[in-house]
Amino acid sequence: MATDALRAQVAAKWQESFARLNHNEPGIVGLLNFTQAWNIARECIRPRGLDEPDSFTHYDKSTFQASFELLNKSRRLPILLESLLEDMRKRFPIIKEEVDRYTLEYERTSDTGFILNLVLRLLQWYKKWLPMQELGATLHSAFVLSFQTHLFSVLTPTFVRGFKDLCASTLPSTDPKTNVPAPNVEMWQAFEILGLLDRYENIIASVGYEHIEAHVVAACSGRWSNSMLGQLRKWMTDKVVPWMLLMYARNATTADDARAMLQNVGSRFDFHMAKTLCDLRTKEIFDIIIDYPDSSGALQDLKECLHRVDQRASLVHTLRKANQKRLLHPGADTRLILTQYVATIKCLRVVDPPGVLLFKVADPIRRYLRERPDTIRCIVSNLVGDDDSGDSLVDESEPIQPLQQFELDDYLDSNWEPEPVDAGPDFRANKPSDVISTLVSIYDSRDLFVKELQLLLAQRLLAIIDDDIEKVEKERRNIEILKIRFGEAALQVCEVMLKDMTDSKRIDGHVQSQKASIVHPTILSKHFWPMLEATEIVMPGQFRTLQDEYAKEFSAFKPDKKLRWLPHLGTVHLVLHLEDRTVEADVPPLEAAFIELFSQQDVWIMEELIAKVGSSVDRTAALKALLTWVDLGVLKEQAENTFRLLEVAESAADGAREWRPVTKSVIELPSAPSIQQQHAEQMRVYWKFIEGMLTNLGSLSLDRIQAMLKLAPGYDQTIEQLGIFMEAARLEELVVVRDGMWKLTPK
Repeated sequence: MATDALRAQVAAKWQESFARLNHNEPGIVGLLNFTQAWNIARECIRPRGLDEPDSFTHYDKSTFQASFELLNKSRRLPILLESLLEDMRKRFPIIKEEVDRYTLEYERTSDTGFILNLVLRLLQWYKKWLPMQELGATLHSAFVLSFQTHLFSVLTPTFVRGFKDLCASTLPSTDPKTNVPAPNVEMWQAFEILGLLDRYENIIASVGYEHIEAHVVAACSGRWSNSMLGQLRKWMTDKVVPWMLLMYARNATTADDARAMLQNVGSRFDFHMAKTLCDLRTKEIFDIIIDYPDSSGALQDLKECLHRVDQRASLVHTLRKANQKRLLHPGADTRLILTQYVATIKCLRVVDPPGVLLFKVADPIRRYLRERPDTIRCIVSNLVGDDDSGDSLVDESEPIQPLQQFELDDYLDSNWEPEPVDAGPDFRANKPSDVISTLVSIYDSRDLFVKELQLLLAQRLLAIIDDDIEKVEKERRNIEILKIRFGEAALQVCEVMLKDMTDSKRIDGHVQSQKASIVHPTILSKHFWPMLEATEIVMPGQFRTLQDEYAKEFSAFKPDKKLRWLPHLGTVHLVLHLEDRTVEADVPPLEAAFIELFSQQDVWIMEELIAKVGSSVDRTAALKALLTWVDLGVLKEQAENTFRLLEVAESAADGAREWRPVTKSVIELPSAPSIQQQHAEQMRVYWKFIEGMLTNLGSLSLDRIQAMLKLAPGYDQTIEQLGIFMEAARLEELVVVRDGMWKLTPK
């Protein structure tokens, strides 16, 4: 029973299909018509070779349309479409052979003409196989999808590389003298028809990006004086936009349509141009800072680019890395580091007025400068115009103003603005704006600078010879200017030092009026002048007599005061009368003391000379003093450390060096211990306190030691200075530290 039912069902279906194909014609006439229509349709859409005639040579359009209408009524069009796709698959190896042939030629010659010919050849195949539009959109879209799918499957990486080179060849050269190539509209149309524009959109865009990068690097590298963004945008408008129209606005009919089509892609290309210029300026930033202010144009470009491109972190990283490699190393002079730091301050304030970038870049420089022992002296020397390098850290156009301090935010200020989003937790928006305040803020206290000012002023005043009033007045003017910055109270000691210079001249005038003397001392107030490196020299012979006579007259004028000579300081003007010549020279006291001893005997051993003038004189200073007279032709070293007076000058024939009359030798500034050395000496005073604490209390932390030392009279050191002193004590094996706890070294 089931078999009979199945047979009946199959027969019914067969009759239904036969009736549909036969169209209710008598016999099998309809079926014969369907077969003829099928054959005509297959012949019409069959993929042909390029040299085969089109189907129009055999059938007219009405016949085609009638055949497709019949197949549509018979619901056979999907089968016909499958047949077309299968025929394309079987015929596509022919196209693959041509692709391989053309790409092989390109790979051999690197001539993009082969890629262009291949594209045009593929367009011919596409048009040859393309069904008529009258056959419907379904068949057309299915063909396009299948053709492009097969085509993309046979395109090799060599074709992709050649396609990129072909697109690049349509761009104008970066050389402004080269003519812009004529647009090849046919090529771009072929790209669009074959689907290459959509397929390789990223590659075409990368061609534009690389062209922009090459032009930006060629046009802007090392050119920092003028802003380049305006010129780059004009170049984009004149050279790149016409090329972009062919790719992104091919179908535009009006200028407004083209502008609308290019809006998004134009923004991307402008962004890439800004990013490329930003990358270039970031790479050059260290040299741009060196060249400031001649590099102001590049800084303005960088500022504008950073508004569009989020490259702030990259700029900070690059500049910090360049500073670490080229600036913050032992071979760099401190003056050079300070000059570059000041230039960095000025440049980054142009790029980022809020100061976030400067805060992040400056931190390593400030920490490194803080560790250098001569940083304070370099800054102070520049402030008082004592820097021989010629590069002033202070801009002469910058007004002189008091040192600024960090202040808390005033939230009641109507102009208050929040800190930038990329500011760190330690960033302060209301930082000092002038360069000097920024340099002083490297250290926690301005007292270090005041002490260094006192020290430098002392050296400069003591170096003044012959009561040079002009130099004293110059120092007075410097102090008046520095009072504006540091305040009058901080520089009262300097005022006393200047007053001592004036009083010394007055006192000396009175003493000279009572008894004429060739001694003209500078009288210092002991408690107001900084510590100077002392060497106890006993001046021999006539020098000692002159000192005693002058001290006697001074005591008569100032009975409540007593002179204590500092013979290692000052200058002695000598005229030496030898048998055949006279030598005139200005020398330090040690040189004068040694040559005075040679008036007693002609030959001296250096150790004997040192014993005569004072055992505190070290051998290096003594040898230097004796060699001064050797250079002047007054002494001769006849054996090691043995010197003889030359009453008669030796001739060159005797093996002596050629002697030339010298009337004045170079006088060095009086030496003085650095601020760090002074701190170390001051801390040694408190070592007994520290030793007693550690003896009685055992292990103590640095904070605890600092808190207890503050109870000692006169203690004003910071915890950082205490830490440095304790580390020095550890190196001397006086103390040991473990887990931050200090204790005395076990005996």
